[in-house]
Amino acid sequence: MLEILILILILFGIAILWIMIYDSNHFVVVRHEIRDRRIRGRCRVVFLSDLHNKQYGKDNVQLLAAIEELKPDAVLIGGDMINGKSGEKLEGTVDLLRSLKEKYPIYYANGNHEHRIKLYPETYGDAAERYGEALSELGIEPMVNCHVQLPGTNLAIYGSEIDKYYYKRFTVPEMEPDYLTGLLGCPRPEAYTILLAHDPDYFPQYARWGADLVLSGHVHGGIIRVPVLNKGLLSPNVRFFPKYDGGVFREGKSTMILSRGLGMHTIPFRLFNPGELIVIDFIEQ
Repeated sequence: MLEILILILILFGIAILWIMIYDSNHFVVVRHEIRDRRIRGRCRVVFLSDLHNKQYGKDNVQLLAAIEELKPDAVLIGGDMINGKSGEKLEGTVDLLRSLKEKYPIYYANGNHEHRIKLYPETYGDAAERYGEALSELGIEPMVNCHVQLPGTNLAIYGSEIDKYYYKRFTVPEMEPDYLTGLLGCPRPEAYTILLAHDPDYFPQYARWGADLVLSGHVHGGIIRVPVLNKGLLSPNVRFFPKYDGGVFREGKSTMILSRGLGMHTIPFRLFNPGELIVIDFIEQ
C-alpha cells in the first residue's frame, strides 16, 4: 500500500511539473468585444503586458505570428516588457518591438519595471537610457501621463505612470482622490476613454477618474491559478488571493480587462496559468 501511495505521489509530481513547464512556455489568445455609441466604426487592438523579456520561439516568432493572424489596427502595451534587473539584456524585447512597429502603430505605457530603471541608475546603470534610445529610434514614445486620440475611431488612449509609492508590498496604499486628475487631466466624456494603467489595484480610482476601459497587468494571473476556485494565488506585492488577478472586472460604468501577462520574473514559472495575448474589438453601437 505504501509503495502505491509513493507511486501516486511521484506521478502527481511529474504531472504538475509537466503542466508547469507547459504553462510557462505557451500563451492563449483571449478575445473581448466592446460596443459603445461613442465609438466610430470598427477597430481591433491587441494588448501586451508583462512580457519580461520572455521569448516565445526564436525571436518571438510564435508571438509575432499570433499577432499577425489577428490583423490588429494597433498594438497597446501595458508595461513591464523588460525586467528591472541589473545586467538584464534588452535586445530581445527591442527586436520584438521593431518587428511590431514595422506593421502597426504602438501605444506604450510603462510598468513598474520601466519606471524602476529610470529611478535607480546607481543599480541599473544606463539601462533606462539605452532602452529609451532604442524606443526613440523605433519611433515609440512611451505614454507617461499623456494621451492620444486614435484616428477615425473616437477612442482616447491615456497612458499612466503612477509613483513607486503605490507598489508597496503587503498592502495597497491609499490614493488621494485628485491624484489621477493631477497626472492625467480630465477625460472628455464625448470620447470613449481607454486607460493603460499597469497596476490593477487602483481600478476603483481609475473608474472614478472617468476611464471607460482600463487595461492592466502586473499580477501575472496570480502566478498559480487554484483549480476549482479559479483564483490567482499570489500578487507581486505579496498578497494572497488578490481581488484583481485576471479577467474582466466592472466598477460602475467602467470595465477593466486585466491581462495575466506573457512572462515571468521573480518567481520564474506559471501553473494552471498560461500567458495571455489579449485582442479587443471596438465596435460602433
